[in-house]
Amino acid sequence: MSDYNANMTERPAERAVVAAMIAPQADEDTALEEIRELLRTAGVLTDGTIVQRREDQHAGTYLGSGKLEELKRLVEHVDPDVVVIDDALTPRQQRTLEDKLERRVLDRTAVILDIFAQHAKTAEGKVQVELAQLEYNMSRMRGMWKHLERLGAGGGNAGPGVGTRGPGESQLETDRRLARNRVALLNRKLRELEGRRTTQRASRQNSIIPKVALAGYTNAGKSTLLNALTGAEVSMANRLFETLDPTTRAYERDGRRYLVTDTVGFIERLPTQLVDAFKSTLEETLLANLVVIVADGSAEEVRLQQHLEAVRAVLEQIGAGKIPTVLALNKSDRLDATQKEQLQRRYPDAVIVAARTGDGLPALMERIAASFASQWTHVDLVIPYAEAGLLSELYEAGTPVERADMEDGIHASAHLPERLLKKVDKYRIDAATAAAAAEAFASMDELYAPEAEADAEVDA
Repeated sequence: MSDYNANMTERPAERAVVAAMIAPQADEDTALEEIRELLRTAGVLTDGTIVQRREDQHAGTYLGSGKLEELKRLVEHVDPDVVVIDDALTPRQQRTLEDKLERRVLDRTAVILDIFAQHAKTAEGKVQVELAQLEYNMSRMRGMWKHLERLGAGGGNAGPGVGTRGPGESQLETDRRLARNRVALLNRKLRELEGRRTTQRASRQNSIIPKVALAGYTNAGKSTLLNALTGAEVSMANRLFETLDPTTRAYERDGRRYLVTDTVGFIERLPTQLVDAFKSTLEETLLANLVVIVADGSAEEVRLQQHLEAVRAVLEQIGAGKIPTVLALNKSDRLDATQKEQLQRRYPDAVIVAARTGDGLPALMERIAASFASQWTHVDLVIPYAEAGLLSELYEAGTPVERADMEDGIHASAHLPERLLKKVDKYRIDAATAAAAAEAFASMDELYAPEAEADAEVDA
C-alpha cells in the first residue's frame, strides 16, 4: 500500500519499501507509524510495506525465507530506490539482504543517523553525528571489501596469493586506518567541546536558579513549549529530531527566575550509537532539578503510552530516572472539551497545555513553581550594612526579596534554597522579631508621610 499523499506538490527524491518484524498481537499501522515518520523527515516516500509477525529475527536474513521471497516480489513490482528495515541489522544481515534483493538496504539506525546529519547545527552536534556514523559504518566496512579478502586468503605464512597483492588488498587496510584515525580525531574534538560545555554546565550547576529540563518524545512540541515559556525563537518545524542541540533559556514567574533547557527528542528503541554519541547532550537533563516530560496529548492512547514509556526508558538509561518530574500533555488545541476532560481523567496528575496557543501555560508555570516550593525555606534576616553584598546573592537566587533599611541593618525576607541557608544562618531572626520590625518600619513610614508629601509639593 502506498503512503503517497496526493496533496504533495513535490515528490520526494527517494522511494522506499519498508519491512518490519512486529509482535503477533501488534497493530500494523501503529507499529509502522514511527518508521514512516522517520522516512518522511528524511525526505523519503514510503511506497510499500511488508510485515512479519514473529518474536525473533532470522540470524542471516532478518525475515524468514517465505517473507523474504514476498519482499523480493514486492521490490520487483514497486522498484524502489531503497529497502528500509525497521530494526537494527547486523552487517551480515544487511549484506545478505542486499545480495538477495539487489537493492540498497538501510536499517533503522542508518535512517536516524541520516536525519541527525541533516539537523546538526552546532560544532558539537556535527562531530557527534559524524562519530556515530563512522562507528556504525566501520563494522560494515569489511563487507564492502569482502571479495578482495577472499581473493587474498593465503595459508600459513605464505601471505596473499598470486595476483592478489597490490592496491586492491591494501585499500581495505587503508580505509580502516583512515576511519580509525578519523574516529580518534573526532573523539579528541568531542572531548575539547565537552570541556567547554562542562565549564558552562559548572556555572549553571553552581547557580542557585531552579533548572528545568524539557524531555519528551521527538515532535511532541518541546521547542514550541520552550518558546512559549521563555519567548525564545528555537526552530519548531513539524519534523522528528528538529532540535538536536540543547538550548537553555530563562523566564520569570512571581519574581523568581527559572532556567529551561530543551533537549534532543527521544524515540522508541533509540539506537545505542546515538545514546553514546549524544551522551553529553542527553546529560544536560542530569543537571536539572526538575524534568518536564512533554508528550503529545492528542495522540491515540496506545501511542501516548508507548511514547511515555520510551521517554522514561531513556531517562533511566542516562541516569536521570530519579529526578522529580511533571507531565505536560501538549497539543490540547487539537482536542475538544470532552476529549480534554477524558485526557485529564486518564492522567489526573498531568498539566494539559497547548504551547502553540498558550492555553494551560500559567497552570504549568504554577506546577513548576510548586515543585520547587518544598526545596526552599522562608527566612527573615537582619543583614549588617557592611555585608550588604549578600543581598545580591539573595536576588541571584531568583526569589522575591522584601527589604527595609533600618537603624540596626537591612531587614530582608525571602525564600532561599538549602545551599544558601547556612550562609545566612547567623543573620536570621525569628518571625516575631521580623513582624515587630516590619510594624515599626510601617509606623516610620506613616510618621514621615506628611513630610514627604510636603516636599513633593515644593518640588512640584
